[in-house]
Amino acid sequence: MTHVFHRTPRQPLETAVRGEGIRLYDRHGKGYIDASGGAAVSCLGHGHADVIAAIKRQLDEVAYAHSSFFTTQVCEDLADFLAARAPGDLNHIYFVSGGSEAVEAALKLARQYFVEIGQGSRRHFIARRQSYHGNTLGALAIGGNAWRREPFLPLLTPAHHVAPCYAYREQDPAETEEQYAQRLADELDARIRELGAENVAAFVAETVVGATAGVLPPVRTYLRRIREVCDRHGVLLILDEVMSGMGRTGHLFACAEDGIAPDILTIAKGLGAGYQPIGAMVASSRIYEAIVGGSGYFQHGHTYMGHATACAAALAVQRVIERDGLLRNVRERGEQLRAALRRELGGHPNVGDIRGRGLFVGIEFVADKATKQALDPARRAHAALKQRAMENGLLMYPSGGTVDGVRGDHVLLAPPFICTEADIADIVGKFCATVHSVLPA
Repeated sequence: MTHVFHRTPRQPLETAVRGEGIRLYDRHGKGYIDASGGAAVSCLGHGHADVIAAIKRQLDEVAYAHSSFFTTQVCEDLADFLAARAPGDLNHIYFVSGGSEAVEAALKLARQYFVEIGQGSRRHFIARRQSYHGNTLGALAIGGNAWRREPFLPLLTPAHHVAPCYAYREQDPAETEEQYAQRLADELDARIRELGAENVAAFVAETVVGATAGVLPPVRTYLRRIREVCDRHGVLLILDEVMSGMGRTGHLFACAEDGIAPDILTIAKGLGAGYQPIGAMVASSRIYEAIVGGSGYFQHGHTYMGHATACAAALAVQRVIERDGLLRNVRERGEQLRAALRRELGGHPNVGDIRGRGLFVGIEFVADKATKQALDPARRAHAALKQRAMENGLLMYPSGGTVDGVRGDHVLLAPPFICTEADIADIVGKFCATVHSVLPA
């Protein structure tokens, strides 16, 4: 009997005992290629000596000092590192323990910013359907993952949702990408006008949608059009890069590829690569200065914010990524991964779409390629794919409800940035064998 309250209590879990490179090993000695980095977390794989050494050094100095009394040099150094590389004027970093905390901080900062500048009527947040921003109540409230939200709806603050940028399913064949992007921007503009621009605080979106819809990269010009709408109405743009950021798409900040900068940005997962729990909210100078020049106090906080050991791990991770040129490897290996999957599975009758950026790849499964009809949800194909993949020594991140929270199955692949050409070929081989076994053509 286990006394751990596991997330899925009825599902027995194997015990991981060792990690090395892109592989994890269980107590029986079986190895698994970690082709999803857990939940797109382990970007440097497992057991990286440089990161472990940095953690040990920090523990020898000071493991933790509460942020109401002290800062630490490693916290300052990590903030400097990120601010120097962030787009636009995103240059003030608020360290927390994970993605949900980062999103909660972003929502509260957006609200407090408008209170500080005398626009206290701005209280509404708009996000997108089929999005995910975390499991704490504020983050869950703005998220568009219907399955996760449903049991807790009576507890959630009302939020507003518009269409996702889901080109595979929702772009009209007669539309160009630019026309589709404009249509989505017009929908946001109309919703802001409907609510009254003076009442809207922020639009919240994942730069590249992650687990809920299976990696949806925005079409060209989408984020630029969204940025224009927000600016027109004085609405803040909050981009969630908890899963897609910190190099996962081949750019340290995913929005850099789209040529825009938000007012507030959230990061986590790849920031510390799983070596320590850490996330961050990154705010623009304009917002920071409004707090400094107003009350002088951000009315928010957590016990472990700015945790020295977590910051040491994250700084070591980011220095390794930069030193070893891993962002270039992410782009090259990502192209290899998508090309190989399209070559091997493009003709499979149940593979509808293969998409993504960098080493952030989604595969959506369908019952009919022509109509894009989803597989029967009762079949739980995504769960069967996960089980078979583990039997084949492959870890991947599947989910159901891809289309609308009920229908649709996909698998997310997010292998470590350190993958070689041979590693990617091995992942593709095991993944294709899994698909053909569960969904025989």
